[in-house]
Amino acid sequence: MSSDNLTIVQIPPDRFNDAIHHLKWSFFADEPLNHAVELCQKGESHYELERHCLLTLKQGYSRMLVTDDGTIAGVALNGILTEDERDEASRRLEEIDDERFKTIFGLLYKVNKKVDLFNKYNVQELFECRILSVDENFRGKGLANVLMSDSLEIARKAGFKVFKADATGMYSQKVCLKHGFHDEAEIPYTDLPENIRPEPHHQALKLMVKLLD
Repeated sequence: MSSDNLTIVQIPPDRFNDAIHHLKWSFFADEPLNHAVELCQKGESHYELERHCLLTLKQGYSRMLVTDDGTIAGVALNGILTEDERDEASRRLEEIDDERFKTIFGLLYKVNKKVDLFNKYNVQELFECRILSVDENFRGKGLANVLMSDSLEIARKAGFKVFKADATGMYSQKVCLKHGFHDEAEIPYTDLPENIRPEPHHQALKLMVKLLD
């Protein structure tokens, strides 16, 4: 699949580091909750976040938009979640010393606990888009929508029934709505302490779901 001389491909193991480098500059510091708690600076490494990304990349469902010379214009970090993995991740979070990281992922687990998607939709696995990121030099071209459309097709072809996203900001929420997602649960940012509250144009953390044919 191509768009404006860009091609979407699976992210192979020999480009995992390139994908994480992209995220350091285009996502880690800019994502609304990360930015609100000042998790890291643009281009800066962050051990726990990189570990989370690498584990997702190793699942083999992540995609990247690349130029003809291989430059990464955007990525969709997609993963598979089971109930056991969700519970194990929640337990591991308690052992992490990074309080800012714990704050962010604690909120993500909190919004996911509001609805048991496994029981509601009678599935053993969920396909989830964990990160949707576009390089600032390629923004304004609708590339996030291209990545989401591609990710939905990947999930369908793999036989998944439920596609979820923890949408933390207005931009990712607009992308999800455009592709037919609905809200399952949310945490309004006005409920958070001011020192960890994203900027006002981001209104809530939303658990969004699309059922696949």
